[in-house]
Amino acid sequence: MKHGEVFVLDDGGEVDLDLGNYERYLNITLKRDNNITTGKMYQHVIERERRGDYLGRTVQVVPHLTDAIQDWIERVARTPVDDTNEEPDVCIIELGGTVGDIESGPFIEAMRQFRRRAGKDNFLQIHVSLIPVVSGEQKTKPTQQAIRDVRSAGLSPDLIACRCVEPLERSTTDKIAMFCQVEAEQVVAVHDVSSTYHVPLLLEKQGLIRSLRKILQLDALTISSPLVQKGQATWRQWKTLTVAQDHVLDTVTIALVGKYTKLHDSYLSVIKSLEHAAMRCNRKLKLIWVEAAHLEPQVNQERHASYHKAWHEICTADGILVPGGFGERGIEGMIAAARWARQNKVPFLGICLGMQIAVIEFARSMCDIVEASSSEFAPQCADPVVIYMPDHSRGGLGATMRLGLQPTFFQPHSEWSKLRRLYGEKAEVHERHRHRYEVNPEYIDRLAQGGLEFIGKGDENKRMEIFELKDHPWYVGVQFHPEYLSRVLHPSQPYLGFVAASAGCLEAVVDKEMEMATMVNGVDGVSI
Repeated sequence: MKHGEVFVLDDGGEVDLDLGNYERYLNITLKRDNNITTGKMYQHVIERERRGDYLGRTVQVVPHLTDAIQDWIERVARTPVDDTNEEPDVCIIELGGTVGDIESGPFIEAMRQFRRRAGKDNFLQIHVSLIPVVSGEQKTKPTQQAIRDVRSAGLSPDLIACRCVEPLERSTTDKIAMFCQVEAEQVVAVHDVSSTYHVPLLLEKQGLIRSLRKILQLDALTISSPLVQKGQATWRQWKTLTVAQDHVLDTVTIALVGKYTKLHDSYLSVIKSLEHAAMRCNRKLKLIWVEAAHLEPQVNQERHASYHKAWHEICTADGILVPGGFGERGIEGMIAAARWARQNKVPFLGICLGMQIAVIEFARSMCDIVEASSSEFAPQCADPVVIYMPDHSRGGLGATMRLGLQPTFFQPHSEWSKLRRLYGEKAEVHERHRHRYEVNPEYIDRLAQGGLEFIGKGDENKRMEIFELKDHPWYVGVQFHPEYLSRVLHPSQPYLGFVAASAGCLEAVVDKEMEMATMVNGVDGVSI
């Protein structure tokens, strides 16, 4: 959890959380090759050398590694990433790190060379720099130095994006333009706004689209009329949704009961999915972080305040969410939260581990399986209702998980399900997975007798994917991670149903989603 969550792609690639941001904002589907790391590139070059591709030459950073980076980018840039299945016109390359870092050196050199390879009007560099505010004064010296450093490495930024906590003063923009040898219109101010969803509006207002068109000669491209209409409709939807959010007064309070609550980026996709759903429900999200371990009885003996504060937050929340995680710490606290939500008819959503602990709680409370547990954190338990997937290797922690997009089939007689209605009454849905453990099939009949129905199953009905309680406003558990497919304009259905139930508007939202299911590509009146 050092850098936040691990994001999972359709093809099972485990990548940096930044790729999740690109998928959410651009409504695209990326693959593992879209994620380039130093280790991946060195391994690629070594494998080529072992095959004899370099014919015995001495393999060096320049040209072999830098050429490999450029070839990789050029190949991936031509891969379709959306439902049009067309070759992209523009590829965004994020070169992370800081100029001068050892790790980024070969990549900076590769980009310097790539500018020549791409040719005139085909390459644009945006340099992102911080403008700190010290004693009320906006300081430009760090940006001036950064531009000198990047130019000394052979790169010349076309645009300078300046991050600042406040709007840039005109004098600050002029100073950056003068000392960095660019025009004032090439300095883009990216100051803090009420939500990140306003950033595209901020950039458009400053003429970023005009600059992109001019530098990359985008007006010379031939784009079909339906695609233009779709883009315009999407932009109208985005502006309507984000602007309207500024005037929303009603809130919905969600308690997130997790294991890694001190590092919020551990749950970044979960947070974004809740935000997407709250915007669709016309609510402001109030997210309460509850450390799962603080809900356990022994904490009451050691830290009374932490225990009672955690339970106060659980008892006053509109909805309770238990996300994924690994290990035994805080498990009994999660089980207690799931029990509270079930008994008190509070909307509940369990994701991956959250689904498994809800199954354990139900088995103990409703099926008289008092020693129910998981073989993950109680290997010798008498009743392992959650087990290690038998068809996966136990050889180690690496490459032992079920990853990527997998199908889930709604079961017969599950037409009553609120979640199924949100999915548009589909018989089959596809969601991304990341787990090693699953519900033990040997206990399914006993759980069903107690009232826990698994309405969605996968892998020839061998794997339990979705459960839902009939006589509850919203008590749903899913083995997959629906947050990986949530989009700003297309919220994840499990999250949307959960937030809508928590906000008291589930039926209205379900009816609206059923209506939108008839639209093509989620944009009214536009078909491709």
